[in-house]
Amino acid sequence: MAWLVLVVAGLFEVVWAFSMKQSEGFTRLWPSVVTFAAMLVSFGLLAWSMRFLPLGTAYTVWTGIGAVGAFIVGILFLGEAASPLRLIAALLIVSGLLLMKLSSSA
Repeated sequence: MAWLVLVVAGLFEVVWAFSMKQSEGFTRLWPSVVTFAAMLVSFGLLAWSMRFLPLGTAYTVWTGIGAVGAFIVGILFLGEAASPLRLIAALLIVSGLLLMKLSSSA
């Protein structure tokens, strides 16, 4: 269950990163509200998952999901570049996340 909660926390990290971009430096009300609400949910779920998972594993997986998720959202919705080097970098992050999961006893 802790792993599922951690994945959801990571997905909410993607939401807040995207909405923060849409807030234009917190000058737009509703994207700013979404940013802070998603942050609260993301941090809360991360904190809960850390009760059962090692700190290093939980934090690494959370930030990795957020980083790769934001990368994908940037490509799909914001027209950001999907160059071969950026794709390889994202693949390496995902590989690291899988290794963290495999190495965890929780």
